[in-house]
Amino acid sequence: MTITLDLTAEALARLEAEAARRGVTLETVINELAAQLPAAAKSTVSSRRGLIGLGASSSGERASDADALLAEGFGRD
Repeated sequence: MTITLDLTAEALARLEAEAARRGVTLETVINELAAQLPAAAKSTVSSRRGLIGLGASSSGERASDADALLAEGFGRD
């Protein structure tokens, strides 16, 4: 995959120096640094349901009750 980055001259120099020191490509250094980062969080439907209850509720139901409400058939005709 090809990507264009705007790095500071210092950041690029440090990456290139590390690649040269280890005798590997710049791409290898960047890939290895990326591999050390935590995995990207995957968005799930249940994590977005927290916004359902945003605001006032006259029924007393909360966003945390959304899974139970949906399992009971809430909103079905």
